[in-house]
Amino acid sequence: MPSSDPLVMFEEPDGLRQPVLIVAFSGWNDAAEAATTAARFLGQLWPSHPLASIDPEEFYHFGLTRPYVRFKADSRTEREIVWPSTDFSLARSPALDRDVIVGVAIEPHLKWRTYCGAVLDLVRRSGAALVLTLGALLAEVPHTRPVRLVGGAYDPALAAKLGIRPTRYEGPTGIVGVLNTLCREAGVATASLWANVPHYVSGVENPKAALALVRRVLSLLGTEGDLSELVEATQQFERNLEEVVRQNPKIAEYVRKLEVRPPEEGEAVEPPLAQGDELPPSADIVAEIEQFLRQQRPESS
Repeated sequence: MPSSDPLVMFEEPDGLRQPVLIVAFSGWNDAAEAATTAARFLGQLWPSHPLASIDPEEFYHFGLTRPYVRFKADSRTEREIVWPSTDFSLARSPALDRDVIVGVAIEPHLKWRTYCGAVLDLVRRSGAALVLTLGALLAEVPHTRPVRLVGGAYDPALAAKLGIRPTRYEGPTGIVGVLNTLCREAGVATASLWANVPHYVSGVENPKAALALVRRVLSLLGTEGDLSELVEATQQFERNLEEVVRQNPKIAEYVRKLEVRPPEEGEAVEPPLAQGDELPPSADIVAEIEQFLRQQRPESS
């Protein structure tokens, strides 16, 4: 049964070392799944264990984000329901100068202020010194350039340390924007780091953008980690795109137009781009990539 308190603690954190809370949400804030991929990767870099969760009952429309059933780990006959909860893990490692809490969730549908209040409750109970949200958004940028990161921070020194310049975006926002604003209003140090994702490959996972986010977070934490899995995925991603572009003159021409623009002209587009004469249909390149990947799979024996 759902708890009357949406924040469920599995342990009371005690003696944490200036923890950083890193949070990412799938959905509107997560173009090409770059932000949640980065957060999950960070949550697995160091030994960690479950710390807390937010009960989904008040915050999700289960007709839109459905729970699913699976067999229990020790049974092939008894099933359990997996709900779309927000799960937080705690990493405490000698490789880190401070502890790290990572939260990953689907963007909630309902009661955003109450939901953010539950996150702030975790901040207070854990003594988190910083809330860092990760996001990814569509932009008119080519996949051939290094990933551009934008965002904001509660003070200029932190923004400089993260190497970000403030975004000039105004318009509809997601749970990330609401959480950052409510953190600031509550006097909680906060920063937001967003990766720009090429709009024409928005329908496939983008490990290159996730890798850029992970590297910047590790730089902030003053530590390193084994990134080989993401690096290899990025290299394969780029090889696939190179092949698709080589086979599609229309897409190749559009990428060349993006490449000659100064980087600052590739403004973020949040919400998604309106269709215009210059924009190749995203579905075309996604279909090309999917077809190419299918051709690369070894035939089953």
